Amino acid sequence: MILLGLDPGLGTTGWGLIRAEGNRLSHLANGQLKTDAQAPLPRRLAHLDAMLAALIADHAPQGAAVEEVFVNSNPQSTLKLAHARGVAIAAAARAGLDVGEYAPRLVKKAVVGTGTAEKAQVHAMVSRLLPGIKIAGADAADALAVAICHAHHLASARALSR
Repeated sequence: MILLGLDPGLGTTGWGLIRAEGNRLSHLANGQLKTDAQAPLPRRLAHLDAMLAALIADHAPQGAAVEEVFVNSNPQSTLKLAHARGVAIAAAARAGLDVGEYAPRLVKKAVVGTGTAEKAQVHAMVSRLLPGIKIAGADAADALAVAICHAHHLASARALSR
């Protein structure tokens, strides 16, 4: 099963694609989608939607996962993040994908073993779990972590349904 992990952001949305075969995970691709900070919000959201639609069409994942919004001290930043997250969920759902949603603490726990892990620890574990990959940036590493979390969640759900 090919899974798409997304770390949404208005300026930069990270994405990562993995293949999950039972408990074995392998890296397929990762990257970052960027919008023009000078463009009006509606144009940025439309551009993000178009890039996500193209990404999904190019790679044909069977499932997707998105990190949930965390509340910043700046309400305006939280709202912009929520807009980008909504676009990501809508793009995946429009493509017919089931979308998993995971809190940042749950993603950290799935990848590192503790929900209080630092970003550097998460990135190090992503590199260890998917050896030999070149990660396109911090947002892409976070997206791969979301995909790994989703793969673990799906594997657990399959095990419980037996």
